[in-house]
Amino acid sequence: MGRGRIHAFGAALALLLGVSMHPVTAAEPIAFKVGLAALVNTALPLFLAEDAGLYQREGLKLALPEMGGGSKGAQALKTGAIQVMHVGLSGVIDSNSKGDDLRVIASLSNVIRFVFFTAPEIKQPQGLVGRTLGVSSFGSESDSAVSLALKKLGLTRDQVKIVEVGGSPQRLAAIKSGTIQGAAVNEPALTLAREQGLNPMVDLLAAHTPWLFTGLSVSRPYLEGHRPELQRFMKATIEGAYIGLTDPARAKQVIARAYKLADPKIVDITYTDFKEQMPRHAMPTKEAAANVIDQLQAFGAKLKSSRIEDYVDTSVIAALERDGTLAALDQKYGIK
Repeated sequence: MGRGRIHAFGAALALLLGVSMHPVTAAEPIAFKVGLAALVNTALPLFLAEDAGLYQREGLKLALPEMGGGSKGAQALKTGAIQVMHVGLSGVIDSNSKGDDLRVIASLSNVIRFVFFTAPEIKQPQGLVGRTLGVSSFGSESDSAVSLALKKLGLTRDQVKIVEVGGSPQRLAAIKSGTIQGAAVNEPALTLAREQGLNPMVDLLAAHTPWLFTGLSVSRPYLEGHRPELQRFMKATIEGAYIGLTDPARAKQVIARAYKLADPKIVDITYTDFKEQMPRHAMPTKEAAANVIDQLQAFGAKLKSSRIEDYVDTSVIAALERDGTLAALDQKYGIK
């Protein structure tokens, strides 16, 4: 048999057997973008997992674009510009009320992490009447926090002006510049606000209010069509959280670098806040989700549905629990 006929025969045989005549090469990593509502410490598991190479290990090429507010990521989810949005349940409820179909698949915090600050000269609630307050975006967690703070102060949204400013660092800068006179912020901007003399008028964090404050959210069509990628993403993210919980020195190095913090005291506070609030297995709680829905209805928000399952889907985490992935991580890092 001639050399050409041998090659042709081999190629035909390979085709029949379903194998390739070419050397096997590693698959290219899948581009995977997670939009950040703001540069806040609830995103630390993402930074830690990326630092440890966990997403790369799972075949994902991670990018973390900042979206300037939780509810602004909905359009990017719909178009596929990002695959996951770092946003709380308020933002998902707001988006779904406008015709979107999003689901929170994991939680990075099940309590409100905000303190509502005002400019130093505003000491009493009545000093806020007619003033301007800042939120990241309308319908976001910071927007809900303003409503909660005003309620505790005996005020309503009608008595103030509310504008979109951006994430906690931007809101802090806007108070300092006089553009706004109040806003809710969380770590690390929270500690900076205290140090800069702003007035902590309502401490929502101290009350440990149940709230699905920071979720990892996706469009429902993406969830149904990309479960394997989402399971690999969540496996890496939860392991990133475990690294943070068990290796404080490494976590603080990542905090200092990712959040551009030079003061060790602020780094320590930012880390402690993360460690105290990170949910085991990144699992949302029913209490946290139900309280968001109840409070938004009390504020007069028009919800598409009042059922938790229309906003929260824990099936990705449940799959990792069933196949033993999370039990193995618990054992590896000594998490109980």
